[in-house]
Amino acid sequence: MLGDTNRVLIAEDSEVFRRFLSSTLQNGPGLRVIGQASDGLSAIQQAQELRPDLVVLDVGLPKLNGIEAARVIRERSPRSKILFVSQESSADVIQEALNTGAHGYVTKINVGRDLVPAVGAVLRGEMFLNSIYR
Repeated sequence: MLGDTNRVLIAEDSEVFRRFLSSTLQNGPGLRVIGQASDGLSAIQQAQELRPDLVVLDVGLPKLNGIEAARVIRERSPRSKILFVSQESSADVIQEALNTGAHGYVTKINVGRDLVPAVGAVLRGEMFLNSIYR
């Protein structure tokens, strides 16, 4: 799915971290951030309306957590790939997130190193997990 420009929706409740993700991805080749959401309900609405190629989703979102939002996004925008970026590093949470059909999971502590490679892998249809278990 790596083509001319891949359209990205970011769902993250921290405005500062959302801006960081957006600027990092906007500088990536072939990526364009088309929407930003600060809660799970808004993420679902924007995914349904915008049909992004990729949704970068936090687990700990208000109103509806990222895992529940991912389940609905998979139904309403089935072609959108999902990459979780979260501070949560529990194996159970990561497994639950991946069980939604997401293609990747990056912990926030590793986002500087792993975000761009993760996005590339997920857009190619590959699974990406960073070195979470250290």
